[in-house]
Amino acid sequence: MIFDLGGVLIDWSPYHLYRKLFGSDREIAEFLEEIDLFHWLRGVDADKPFAKGVAELSARLPHRADLIEAYWQRWPETLNGTFDDTLAIVEELRASGLPLYVISNWSRETWHHATDRFAFLDWFDDLVISGLEGVAKPDPEIFHLARRRFGVEPARTLFIDDHEVNVDSARALGFQAVQFTTADALRRVLDGLNLPGGRP
Repeated sequence: MIFDLGGVLIDWSPYHLYRKLFGSDREIAEFLEEIDLFHWLRGVDADKPFAKGVAELSARLPHRADLIEAYWQRWPETLNGTFDDTLAIVEELRASGLPLYVISNWSRETWHHATDRFAFLDWFDDLVISGLEGVAKPDPEIFHLARRRFGVEPARTLFIDDHEVNVDSARALGFQAVQFTTADALRRVLDGLNLPGGRP
């Protein structure tokens, strides 16, 4: 099994930071849409220097420059701990001896916040981190890289990610893949596959 991190195991969200800077979630959503955050993040997640990415985006949207800069300067505030109900599933899978891996979009420059803070990363047999590899999901190359490194057969490997576009990319390459919504929903999927962590 291959897990994503942010939104699946780690409670990462720009809202955790921007709720301190905006008056409502609606305003945050409008801002994130304006800067096209997730498209922009694919650059820094694929190892574009954060400073360069911030400078380019701020040049396009100078009226938002302070808020864009805040995303970099206050990035640790986008983390809000772990999703313990999902981690419980990982623990059960690990106890069963099932090989476990990670493919995550995460900047090289912020990856140390994860390794310093989340000891559970040691539970995985191997990890592919976009910023360390120079390629980010949903680019098929990151899945090809993971397949080679992990030595897995896509048809016998389940990939779990909270973004539909990443799930679609994995499926197109022959992986079993499911879009993560909740730990309970994931348990039902595992139960259907007769895997540890499923609902009795």
